[in-house]
Amino acid sequence: MHTGNGNGFEAGRVVIATGYNKHPHLPDWPGRESYTGELIHSAYYKNADPYIGKSVLVVGTGNSGAEICVDLIESGAARVQLSVRTPPTVLLRDSNGLPGQALGVVFRRMPIPVMDRVWPLIQRTAVGDLSKHGLPNPPPGAYSKFMRDDVTPILDVGLIPLLKQDKVEIVAAVDSLDGDDVVLADGARIQPDAVIAGTGFKRGLEPLVGDFGILEPQKGRPIVHGPKTHPNAPGVHFIGYTNPVSGMLREIAIDARRIAKAIAGSREPAPAG
Repeated sequence: MHTGNGNGFEAGRVVIATGYNKHPHLPDWPGRESYTGELIHSAYYKNADPYIGKSVLVVGTGNSGAEICVDLIESGAARVQLSVRTPPTVLLRDSNGLPGQALGVVFRRMPIPVMDRVWPLIQRTAVGDLSKHGLPNPPPGAYSKFMRDDVTPILDVGLIPLLKQDKVEIVAAVDSLDGDDVVLADGARIQPDAVIAGTGFKRGLEPLVGDFGILEPQKGRPIVHGPKTHPNAPGVHFIGYTNPVSGMLREIAIDARRIAKAIAGSREPAPAG
């Protein structure tokens, strides 16, 4: 292994924990390079002050996009539109005093086919039918998609009441950028003062371990995670590269103990798994 300053050293075990959200991902929309409007990734959003009195398009229905919408409206943005490509599952942070994460711990133990049937009911019970306010209901198999693609549910911090008050306007997915126009998938053209893209992050592991064949081709996540190691890289552990419904920090703490136990239990590289 070599560090950034060129120093080299050997280690029997390596734990890689550089973070799930490392490099902001901005989609390569056609016309992006020549777009004349303001466009930033949500990672660079600090506060709503620059957007007071302005029209803002927020792209993406993850927690970042939802929280930025709330902040913009509460701080005085003139108009807030939310661009939706994948209809999200929306849950409350707590229900009757029970934290949403506690429910997530229970959900994670349930069979995926069962959760696919229960998931829509959970949303309707928590927040009602949001389709009448412009936000489409999640498609069938939403829980399977969450487990496969990390399409995390929104833990609501105020978006739903604002949506029901028609203070957030739902629009179609962004298709392209054209001059100062944002072209939506339904053909509509809008001209917001600013576009804030809550479009996720890349893991950025390819420069570090991309040559070993131990990353998922599309997502760039480790194929093997936690106390086990991949046969192509025995002794290399990854932690913090899952995004479970039971809470990332909770699972990191559990994996940390498991990795420590695996390292303490053997002086040889961990078995493949």
